[in-house]
Amino acid sequence: MAELNPMILSHLIALKAQELPDRDILTFEHLSLDGGKTPDEVRTYADLHRNGNRIAAYLAAKGIKKGDRFVISLRNHPEFVEAMVATSITGAVFVPVDPRTKGEKLAFMINNSESQGIVCADYNLAEVDAVRARCPQLKWVLALDSGENGSVSIKDFQGVDDIAQVLAREVAPVPMAELTLADPFQIIYTSGTTGDPKGIVGNVGRFGGTGMMGQLFGYQADERPYTGLSFTHNNAQATALCPALFGGYRAVFSRKFTKSKLWDVARKYGCTSFSVLGGMATAIYSEPARPNDADNPVRLVVSGGMPGAIWQAFEERFGVKIFEIYGASDGGGMAFKRPGEGPIGSFGKAMTGYEMKILDDEGNECPPDVVGEICCRPATGSPVSVEVEYHGNPEASKKKVRDGWNHSGDMGHSDAEGWLHFDYRKGGGIRHNGDFINPSFVEKVVAEHGDVDDVFVYGVPSSSGAPGERDVVAAVVPRDMDSFDSKAVFTHCRQGLEPNFVPSYLQVVSEIPKTASEKPQERFLLDLFAPDAPGVHREH
Repeated sequence: MAELNPMILSHLIALKAQELPDRDILTFEHLSLDGGKTPDEVRTYADLHRNGNRIAAYLAAKGIKKGDRFVISLRNHPEFVEAMVATSITGAVFVPVDPRTKGEKLAFMINNSESQGIVCADYNLAEVDAVRARCPQLKWVLALDSGENGSVSIKDFQGVDDIAQVLAREVAPVPMAELTLADPFQIIYTSGTTGDPKGIVGNVGRFGGTGMMGQLFGYQADERPYTGLSFTHNNAQATALCPALFGGYRAVFSRKFTKSKLWDVARKYGCTSFSVLGGMATAIYSEPARPNDADNPVRLVVSGGMPGAIWQAFEERFGVKIFEIYGASDGGGMAFKRPGEGPIGSFGKAMTGYEMKILDDEGNECPPDVVGEICCRPATGSPVSVEVEYHGNPEASKKKVRDGWNHSGDMGHSDAEGWLHFDYRKGGGIRHNGDFINPSFVEKVVAEHGDVDDVFVYGVPSSSGAPGERDVVAAVVPRDMDSFDSKAVFTHCRQGLEPNFVPSYLQVVSEIPKTASEKPQERFLLDLFAPDAPGVHREH
């Protein structure tokens, strides 16, 4: 096996299955799923090697060969990872799709990627079945019986194979496809907030390089990373899954993020680090304070978008350190801030090999404290590339990189020492009565009210009609819908916020719609919003 390249997933798993066959490298916990009534699902390197080969045999029998594409649309199950291993064995390309994706969007991703099959589960099988007629190239469906209450039976659907039967078969070793680090390995789609989603092509080498991220984060030999973020998103791959597979860390996964069980999971499994994105931190912080909040084994939280308003309070309350990162799914470089470095609220400085600057509309660098677009490119003399490839969309690929700079679409500023700060998504700033509103400050205060379980702040066109002005909306999920008192929350905001920061409206909802990366989906809240809509409250 000396000729195998450990930067290639299938090669790595084959090597590790020889060296450390019984290492319990992945644990899929059931504490947050059903209170631990069913046994956790644990995978060793030997398990991943065996099961990956069995799924690879299935793919080969379906005609999948090097370069062919298929969708994986699952929550965080071990079969997701095993299908990734099978992808690498066959040289195929997998397309991770959030299992909550429905209708036209699901059909678009299947057709745009030209996927020949899909791996899904009983909880989204009906949705997959409903779009099959619109996806003529979709030749096969491989489904998982999840055991979750309310799911359909996969036996009730025609032309659907059971993954349990595939994994029960004894098969001969499938010959590994010849791969280079430049070969495509996965296509991750953008959220599609400004049009059709775009498929970002990631190659074999990039996936292998993601496995080295544990070294950047400073993971220790006994690290036990945890995530409830979806494998369909880069963050879960970069902070937990890939470092575990490539670095040997014993990772723990939940099927989906649950803030109420987070610390219980960390304590039970001895998790030493976990990752959060944006609003997740606010949601965790909004949980009622408990005397044992800091009594947990977590030492590091890898964060992408920790609100500056709660940063220090979050560290102190839970006894953790924040490692802040900023990066784009399209691979346009990354910035980071280690614990104790730089000012709170900054996402750091560009990693080695890249430079990141704040540019105005003409491509000039903005002075400190002036907001512009966050842009990145390889540092002078660096061998890294800033090229972006959107599958089947060369025009979008060309527009993304201009004058050698990858334009993120994020607006931010630098300070006098060169530390970078995120301000808002391009076109998404909230200017209210002449002030630019920092949503994180508003969310912190609202989240600290005892009746609020979750909150997301966004803007709507100002009722005054003033150009460029927006009214502030706080979408809130009450702990008890029946007893929620909007007047008490407004009073609480008046006590903790400057007048222009106090929400113009409270929008009471049963849940805040979110993406696979737990990013609030503003457009769905906007669809529900009107000043006189049910559940929308003004202070007077």
